Amino acid sequence: MFKNYVFIATTFIFTAFLSLHSVAASPKGQYVQPSNLFPKVRVETSMGNFILQLDRMKARITVDNFLSYVISTDYDKTIIHRVEIDYLVQAGGYKNDYTEITPFKPIFNESGNGLKNRIGSIAMAKALSDAHSATSQFFINLNNNTNLNPGHSWGYAVFGEVVEGLEIVEAIGEVEVGVSPELGYPTVPKNKITIIRMVILDEEPEP
Repeated sequence: MFKNYVFIATTFIFTAFLSLHSVAASPKGQYVQPSNLFPKVRVETSMGNFILQLDRMKARITVDNFLSYVISTDYDKTIIHRVEIDYLVQAGGYKNDYTEITPFKPIFNESGNGLKNRIGSIAMAKALSDAHSATSQFFINLNNNTNLNPGHSWGYAVFGEVVEGLEIVEAIGEVEVGVSPELGYPTVPKNKITIIRMVILDEEPEP
């Protein structure tokens, strides 16, 4: 009887621990400046800094998801792993040592929100065959990529734009690329470009 009690108690404690751990690891972006419809994030890279303004009014799910990765520091010490000239710059998938970011659950595709894949906009990457597969990876458009907008099928959800430092993003978009031995991708910068950290800027007071 005593052994059974100990076993049950131990199981309960272990289950409670797992539950708490799960809660601690869950997305929390919705709690970041919850009344701010346009939070800003400074992206500090090895080639310079730029500032994103996110749009909760048009893409709340996507913005809250992105902020979840920012506050968990998952984007810190990651690499820009895809650069295509006059097309896009992609990041948010791999750490400096080429290990993958541990993702939260995939989110609903908000590509029908009216925001377009135009120069300087930021959007979520997804699997070609699964509209609702976006997790951590994102890209910044270097052109007006109308082919990425929704039409007869789902597009790529835009959720903000670069409001300062677009010249830094454009400079990243011009670096020399090649096949990465670690990732096997064909358009990885030959000289590693690192996202050092992302910082959520203080909420601006209302006028």
